[in-house]
This record gives sequence, structure tokens and C-alpha cells, in this order.
Amino acid sequence: MLEIKVPAVGESISEVTVGKYYKKEGDTVQMDEVIAEFESDKATFELNAPVAGTITKLTASEGDTIAVGAIICILNTDDVVAPTADTSSNESIKNTPAEKPAAKAPEAKVEINKQAPKPASAPKSEMNFDKQVGFQNNDLKFRGVRVERMSSLRKTISRRLVAVKNETAMLTTFNEVDMKPIMDLRARYKDLFKEKHGVGLGFMSFFTKACCEALQAFPSVNAQLENENIVYYDYCDVSIAVSTEKGLVVPVLRNAQKLTMPEIEKEILNMAGKARDGKLTIEEMTGGTFTITNGGVFGSMLSTPILNSPQSAILGMHNIVERAVVRDGQIIIRPIMYVALSYDHRIIDGKESVGFLVKVKQILENPERLLLEV
Repeated sequence: MLEIKVPAVGESISEVTVGKYYKKEGDTVQMDEVIAEFESDKATFELNAPVAGTITKLTASEGDTIAVGAIICILNTDDVVAPTADTSSNESIKNTPAEKPAAKAPEAKVEINKQAPKPASAPKSEMNFDKQVGFQNNDLKFRGVRVERMSSLRKTISRRLVAVKNETAMLTTFNEVDMKPIMDLRARYKDLFKEKHGVGLGFMSFFTKACCEALQAFPSVNAQLENENIVYYDYCDVSIAVSTEKGLVVPVLRNAQKLTMPEIEKEILNMAGKARDGKLTIEEMTGGTFTITNGGVFGSMLSTPILNSPQSAILGMHNIVERAVVRDGQIIIRPIMYVALSYDHRIIDGKESVGFLVKVKQILENPERLLLEV
């Protein structure tokens, strides 16, 4: 018998949630075959069989939280049958009553239909009255309710958001960016950019480059509080928030200050794909010094982004809307985006936060040199 334990997947991760079993008790597995999928507070990963064998016991149910290093599976490595075209021998092993305990029912999702309670004072003629006014009886009797267990990722997000609100002096400053220069530049060069570099020219690369310049001009925005010390970073590891079906993840763009626009676009495309496929590693999501999040893709006009602890600042992008603005005494229509910088006032003063956001605005409204790398 071989005891299979939950592997360590990162220094800061002490427990995981059993997301899904691909095998059940009594099943035969081959070496490297996937047994289960786990969710940590940062990523999803798979557990593979180290050797071939038959699963005699699964120690947890889907949705259970289990400690790293705990036994999750017991594998019988005796009398292993090699896979052949004729799988009848394997089926006989799997169907042997003595070796196949009853599988545990998953607990991750419960579907409930509840009968709506009637008020205590409701008259007996209530249903007749409902018919008279055209109510549907079925609508009154049944209303669907779905109960789902919170995933490990969602529970961790919840804890961190509450902790940030309670443990930091978070403030937000706002500004607006005239996006016409960037939009004109993209329209002029997007085809040439795609032909030369193989990726599209998106807004995120402009914002990433602008933030890197502003971070180097205002180093406290790129700093972090560590006990009673302030740690300043000479490099910019920019976390890019990506929305997935399982929640928000923030892969890190390392040394973004040294990357060109095409390199940023390629790396963002790669990270977003891995995030949505659940293939990001723990290392790819830790160690950022600053975060950019784009609520505009969902239609957000203005919001206050919450800090990505232990970072001290986060930039929120929003949707682009044509607005009336005044230029040289004339009212004109321009595509405007509101931007928001949330920051920890314990180490970032108001002057620095406002100066940072003004710097970002100035760079974005004069984007030619970003694209030309001058």
C-alpha cells in the first residue's frame, strides 16, 4: 500500500480544497494519470499518480479542505494489471465487491427547491384571490435556491479584502485620461504592429509602460510596508488582474520596466491564456510590486479598487465614454477614461499619489514615444 499526500505547492499555502476527483475508490490508475484536482488560495493544480495501482481509499470528499502533507489517497500497488486493448481484466478488478467501497457523494453543490412560506395571517381564500388577479400558483409555491460551498480561492479573496480594509489606511485619488491620442495611434499602427510582432496592440501595454515610468518617478508608490520598515523596489513587477471562472487572479509581469511594447503584449496574452486555463503556477502570481486592474472591460465607469496586499497601490482602469470637454475655450467631444489610484496612506502621501496619477495621465496623452521606445 502506498500513501499519497497533498504536495507542497508554495511556501504560503498550508491547505487546499478538493475541487474534483477524476478517479473513484476501486479504480485502477497508471503512472502520471490524474487522480484529483485541488484548489489553493492562488491557483488550481492536479495530483498525479506516482506509480500504477488501484485506489483503495480516498480520505476526503469533493469540496473538503485538507492540509498540505495530509494523506489524500491510498494506492494498492500489488497485482497491478498493465493496460491492454482488452480491458475486461481491469473491469473485473474494479468491479470486485471486496475492493470497491461505496464512493462518497460530492458535497460541492446542493440544489434545493423550497416551498415559499405563507404569512401566519394569510386568509384561507388566499389561493382563490391569487387566481382572480391572475397569479401563477406554481410561482407562489416554488422558488429555486442554489447553495454552493465557497471555493478556497473565493474564501481567501474574502479574507484578504476584509484584512486590507481593516489593516491599511486606504484612500483613492481619481483623474481622467483623454484616450484619443492612443486610439489614433493604435488605428494608425495596429496592422503594422500585428504584422511585425504577431500580437495586437492593446491598451494594457500603454498603461503598463506609463505606470512603470511613474513608479520610477514616485518610488513610494512601488514600495511595501514590512513591519516598521518601508521596502523600496528598483524594479517594477506589475501584477495584471485577470478575471476567470473561478475568480480574480493576478499573474505578475516581471521587470516590466525593461520590456518593450511587443514584449508586454506577448506576455500579457500568454498570462491571460494560462489564467483562464488554470495553468498559472504559484510563482507566476506572487511577488508583484504594483497592480493594474481593468474594470472597463465589464462596463465599469468609476470604481475604487482595493489594494492587492502587501502592495501599497493599485491602478484601476475603466470604460471609455465620449464626453464633452473644454479645449482652448471650446467644447469638444473626446473619448475619456476615468482612472483611479488606491493607495496606502501610511507610506504614500497625497502629493505623491496625485503626482503619480498626473504623470500616468501625461504619458498616456502623449503616447508616441512609448510606441517608438524613446
